[in-house]
Amino acid sequence: MFCAAAETAAAPATKSRWEALKSSKAGVWCRSLLSDYKEACKEIVVGAWEHPVKASVYVSLLGGAWACFHTKPDYSSFDAVLLERSNQLSLLSPWNRNGTSDGHVQSVVKLRNEGRLRHASLGILSLVYYTDYDPDNTLYEAQCSNLSVRWRELPQRVLDVGFAGRWWMLNSKMQDYDVNDDEFKHLPSHMQVTSPPSVQEVERNERLHKESWLALTGLDEEMETNVGVRKEESVSEESQMKEVKQEQV
Repeated sequence: MFCAAAETAAAPATKSRWEALKSSKAGVWCRSLLSDYKEACKEIVVGAWEHPVKASVYVSLLGGAWACFHTKPDYSSFDAVLLERSNQLSLLSPWNRNGTSDGHVQSVVKLRNEGRLRHASLGILSLVYYTDYDPDNTLYEAQCSNLSVRWRELPQRVLDVGFAGRWWMLNSKMQDYDVNDDEFKHLPSHMQVTSPPSVQEVERNERLHKESWLALTGLDEEMETNVGVRKEESVSEESQMKEVKQEQV
Protein backbone atom coordinates (compact mmCIF):
# COMPACT_ATOMS: atom_id res chain seq x y z
CA MET A 1 0.00 0.00 0.00
CA PHE A 2 2.83 2.37 0.92
CA CYS A 3 4.65 1.56 -2.32
CA ALA A 4 1.53 2.33 -4.40
CA ALA A 5 1.08 5.65 -2.57
CA ALA A 6 4.70 6.58 -3.23
CA GLU A 7 4.36 5.77 -6.94
CA THR A 8 1.20 7.88 -7.16
CA ALA A 9 2.93 10.84 -5.50
CA ALA A 10 5.94 10.52 -7.78
CA ALA A 11 3.79 10.45 -10.99
CA PRO A 12 3.56 13.85 -12.79
CA ALA A 13 0.32 15.82 -12.63
CA THR A 14 -1.95 15.69 -15.69
CA LYS A 15 -1.68 18.64 -18.12
CA SER A 16 -4.57 21.08 -18.64
CA ARG A 17 -6.36 21.44 -21.97
CA TRP A 18 -4.73 24.82 -22.73
CA GLU A 19 -1.24 23.43 -22.13
CA ALA A 20 -2.04 20.40 -24.25
CA LEU A 21 -3.29 22.66 -27.05
CA LYS A 22 -0.14 24.81 -26.94
CA SER A 23 2.10 21.77 -27.09
CA SER A 24 0.21 20.24 -30.01
CA LYS A 25 1.30 20.59 -33.63
CA ALA A 26 -1.41 23.16 -34.39
CA GLY A 27 -0.39 25.24 -31.38
CA VAL A 28 3.26 25.19 -32.35
CA TRP A 29 2.38 26.20 -35.93
CA CYS A 30 0.20 29.12 -34.77
CA ARG A 31 2.90 30.36 -32.38
CA SER A 32 5.53 30.25 -35.12
CA LEU A 33 3.17 32.08 -37.50
CA LEU A 34 2.50 34.84 -34.96
CA SER A 35 6.20 35.12 -34.28
CA ASP A 36 6.88 35.57 -38.02
CA TYR A 37 4.21 38.26 -38.31
CA LYS A 38 5.62 40.00 -35.25
CA GLU A 39 9.11 40.05 -36.73
CA ALA A 40 7.76 41.26 -40.11
CA CYS A 41 5.85 44.15 -38.52
CA LYS A 42 8.91 45.05 -36.48
CA GLU A 43 11.06 45.12 -39.62
CA ILE A 44 8.48 47.31 -41.40
CA VAL A 45 8.45 49.84 -38.57
CA VAL A 46 12.24 49.89 -38.31
CA GLY A 47 12.64 50.18 -42.11
CA ALA A 48 10.12 53.05 -42.27
CA TRP A 49 11.96 54.85 -39.48
CA GLU A 50 15.33 54.42 -41.20
CA HIS A 51 14.09 55.22 -44.76
CA PRO A 52 11.14 57.67 -44.45
CA VAL A 53 11.17 58.74 -48.13
CA LYS A 54 10.97 55.18 -49.41
CA ALA A 55 8.24 54.36 -46.90
CA SER A 56 6.20 57.44 -47.89
CA VAL A 57 6.45 56.46 -51.57
CA TYR A 58 5.20 52.95 -50.82
CA VAL A 59 2.36 54.28 -48.68
CA SER A 60 1.37 56.75 -51.42
CA LEU A 61 1.32 53.98 -54.03
CA LEU A 62 -0.77 51.73 -51.83
CA GLY A 63 -3.15 54.58 -50.99
CA GLY A 64 -3.50 55.52 -54.66
CA ALA A 65 -4.20 51.91 -55.63
CA TRP A 66 -6.81 51.64 -52.87
CA ALA A 67 -8.49 54.89 -54.00
CA CYS A 68 -8.50 53.78 -57.65
CA PHE A 69 -10.01 50.44 -56.67
CA HIS A 70 -12.86 52.05 -54.74
CA THR A 71 -13.54 54.76 -57.36
CA LYS A 72 -13.51 52.34 -60.28
CA PRO A 73 -16.71 52.82 -62.34
CA ASP A 74 -18.96 49.89 -63.18
CA TYR A 75 -21.14 49.08 -66.15
CA SER A 76 -24.21 50.81 -64.73
CA SER A 77 -22.31 54.10 -64.56
CA PHE A 78 -21.17 53.66 -68.18
CA ASP A 79 -24.75 53.03 -69.25
CA ALA A 80 -25.92 56.17 -67.44
CA VAL A 81 -23.15 58.34 -68.91
CA LEU A 82 -23.80 56.97 -72.41
CA LEU A 83 -27.51 57.81 -72.24
CA GLU A 84 -26.72 61.27 -70.88
CA ARG A 85 -24.34 61.99 -73.76
CA SER A 86 -26.88 60.70 -76.26
CA ASN A 87 -29.53 63.03 -74.80
CA GLN A 88 -27.14 65.98 -75.03
CA LEU A 89 -26.58 65.32 -78.72
CA SER A 90 -30.29 64.82 -79.37
CA LEU A 91 -30.99 68.36 -78.10
CA LEU A 92 -28.82 69.79 -80.89
CA SER A 93 -29.66 70.18 -84.53
CA PRO A 94 -27.96 67.67 -86.86
CA TRP A 95 -26.24 70.63 -88.52
CA ASN A 96 -24.59 71.65 -85.23
CA ARG A 97 -23.41 68.25 -83.97
CA ASN A 98 -19.78 67.30 -84.11
CA GLY A 99 -19.36 64.41 -86.54
CA THR A 100 -16.86 62.53 -84.37
CA SER A 101 -18.94 62.80 -81.21
CA ASP A 102 -22.21 61.89 -82.91
CA GLY A 103 -20.73 58.93 -84.79
CA HIS A 104 -19.04 57.43 -81.71
CA VAL A 105 -22.06 57.79 -79.43
CA GLN A 106 -24.49 56.45 -82.03
CA SER A 107 -22.31 53.38 -82.71
CA VAL A 108 -21.99 52.58 -78.99
CA VAL A 109 -25.74 53.05 -78.46
CA LYS A 110 -26.41 50.66 -81.34
CA LEU A 111 -24.14 48.02 -79.77
CA ARG A 112 -25.90 48.54 -76.44
CA ASN A 113 -29.34 48.04 -77.98
CA GLU A 114 -28.10 44.86 -79.64
CA GLY A 115 -26.81 43.50 -76.31
CA ARG A 116 -23.22 43.22 -77.50
CA LEU A 117 -21.50 45.32 -74.84
CA ARG A 118 -19.42 43.59 -72.15
CA HIS A 119 -17.76 44.83 -68.97
CA ALA A 120 -14.47 43.58 -67.50
CA SER A 121 -12.99 44.60 -64.15
CA LEU A 122 -9.18 44.68 -63.95
CA GLY A 123 -8.74 45.73 -60.33
CA ILE A 124 -7.99 49.43 -60.50
CA LEU A 125 -9.72 50.07 -63.85
CA SER A 126 -12.65 48.83 -65.93
CA LEU A 127 -12.99 48.02 -69.61
CA VAL A 128 -16.04 48.08 -71.87
CA TYR A 129 -15.71 46.08 -75.08
CA TYR A 130 -18.06 44.58 -77.65
CA THR A 131 -18.67 41.06 -78.89
CA ASP A 132 -20.15 39.66 -82.07
CA TYR A 133 -23.36 38.26 -80.57
CA ASP A 134 -25.80 38.71 -77.73
CA PRO A 135 -25.31 36.09 -74.95
CA ASP A 136 -29.01 35.14 -75.25
CA ASN A 137 -28.56 34.37 -78.92
CA THR A 138 -29.08 30.66 -79.64
CA LEU A 139 -27.06 30.51 -82.84
CA TYR A 140 -24.23 28.00 -82.97
CA GLU A 141 -21.68 30.74 -83.63
CA ALA A 142 -22.82 32.54 -80.48
CA GLN A 143 -22.79 29.46 -78.20
CA CYS A 144 -19.63 27.71 -79.41
CA SER A 145 -16.69 28.43 -77.09
CA ASN A 146 -14.16 27.84 -79.88
CA LEU A 147 -15.64 30.75 -81.84
CA SER A 148 -15.72 33.22 -78.95
CA VAL A 149 -13.64 36.39 -78.82
CA ARG A 150 -9.93 35.74 -78.32
CA TRP A 151 -8.00 37.65 -75.72
CA ARG A 152 -5.53 38.90 -78.31
CA GLU A 153 -8.43 40.64 -80.09
CA LEU A 154 -9.53 42.46 -76.93
CA PRO A 155 -7.45 45.66 -77.48
CA GLN A 156 -9.12 46.15 -80.86
CA ARG A 157 -12.60 45.75 -79.33
CA VAL A 158 -12.19 48.06 -76.34
CA LEU A 159 -14.66 50.95 -76.47
CA ASP A 160 -13.88 52.73 -73.22
CA VAL A 161 -11.61 52.68 -70.17
CA GLY A 162 -12.98 53.50 -66.71
CA PHE A 163 -10.48 54.90 -64.25
CA ALA A 164 -10.77 57.19 -61.20
CA GLY A 165 -14.54 57.47 -61.54
CA ARG A 166 -14.54 58.57 -65.21
CA TRP A 167 -14.95 57.02 -68.65
CA TRP A 168 -12.08 58.63 -70.49
CA MET A 169 -12.68 57.73 -74.12
CA LEU A 170 -16.32 58.81 -74.05
CA ASN A 171 -15.41 62.12 -72.44
CA SER A 172 -12.65 62.74 -74.97
CA LYS A 173 -15.02 62.04 -77.87
CA MET A 174 -17.51 64.55 -76.47
CA GLN A 175 -15.07 67.48 -76.61
CA ASP A 176 -16.71 70.32 -78.56
CA TYR A 177 -19.70 68.12 -79.36
CA ASP A 178 -21.73 71.19 -80.34
CA VAL A 179 -19.23 72.41 -82.97
CA ASN A 180 -19.60 71.01 -86.48
CA ASP A 181 -16.22 71.21 -88.20
CA ASP A 182 -17.77 70.44 -91.61
CA GLU A 183 -19.40 73.88 -91.62
CA PHE A 184 -16.01 75.56 -91.85
CA LYS A 185 -14.23 73.28 -94.31
CA HIS A 186 -15.20 75.52 -97.26
CA LEU A 187 -13.61 78.59 -95.67
CA PRO A 188 -10.06 79.68 -96.51
CA SER A 189 -7.29 78.12 -94.49
CA HIS A 190 -6.45 81.32 -92.61
CA MET A 191 -10.10 81.60 -91.46
CA GLN A 192 -10.39 77.98 -90.31
CA VAL A 193 -7.71 78.43 -87.65
CA THR A 194 -8.28 80.78 -84.74
CA SER A 195 -5.40 82.05 -82.62
CA PRO A 196 -5.73 83.06 -78.97
CA PRO A 197 -5.79 86.83 -78.30
CA SER A 198 -2.61 88.59 -77.24
CA VAL A 199 -2.06 90.19 -73.85
CA GLN A 200 -2.65 93.69 -75.25
CA GLU A 201 -5.97 92.64 -76.79
CA VAL A 202 -7.11 91.05 -73.54
CA GLU A 203 -6.23 94.19 -71.56
CA ARG A 204 -8.01 96.38 -74.10
CA ASN A 205 -11.15 94.25 -73.95
CA GLU A 206 -11.14 94.32 -70.15
CA ARG A 207 -10.69 98.10 -70.14
CA LEU A 208 -13.58 98.59 -72.58
CA HIS A 209 -15.74 96.27 -70.52
CA LYS A 210 -15.05 98.27 -67.35
CA GLU A 211 -15.70 101.56 -69.13
CA SER A 212 -19.05 100.28 -70.35
CA TRP A 213 -20.26 100.20 -66.73
CA LEU A 214 -19.33 103.84 -66.01
CA ALA A 215 -21.96 106.57 -65.94
CA LEU A 216 -22.29 108.71 -69.07
CA THR A 217 -20.95 112.24 -68.30
CA GLY A 218 -20.83 113.64 -71.84
CA LEU A 219 -24.58 114.17 -72.05
CA ASP A 220 -24.66 116.05 -68.74
CA GLU A 221 -21.92 118.40 -69.87
CA GLU A 222 -23.67 119.00 -73.19
CA MET A 223 -26.95 119.76 -71.43
CA GLU A 224 -25.24 122.21 -69.10
CA THR A 225 -23.62 123.94 -72.09
CA ASN A 226 -26.94 124.22 -73.90
CA VAL A 227 -28.64 125.67 -70.80
CA GLY A 228 -25.87 128.31 -70.44
CA VAL A 229 -26.16 129.29 -74.09
CA ARG A 230 -29.91 129.65 -73.78
CA LYS A 231 -29.52 131.83 -70.70
CA GLU A 232 -27.06 134.09 -72.50
CA GLU A 233 -29.39 134.38 -75.48
CA SER A 234 -32.33 135.29 -73.24
CA VAL A 235 -30.25 137.93 -71.41
CA SER A 236 -29.14 139.46 -74.72
CA GLU A 237 -32.72 139.55 -75.95
CA GLU A 238 -33.88 141.28 -72.78
CA SER A 239 -31.13 143.89 -73.08
CA GLN A 240 -32.07 144.56 -76.69
CA MET A 241 -35.72 145.03 -75.72
CA LYS A 242 -34.73 147.51 -73.03
CA GLU A 243 -32.64 149.51 -75.48
CA VAL A 244 -35.52 149.63 -77.96
CA LYS A 245 -37.90 150.90 -75.28
CA GLN A 246 -35.44 153.59 -74.18
CA GLU A 247 -35.08 154.77 -77.79
CA GLN A 248 -38.83 154.96 -78.18
CA VAL A 249 -39.11 157.02 -75.02
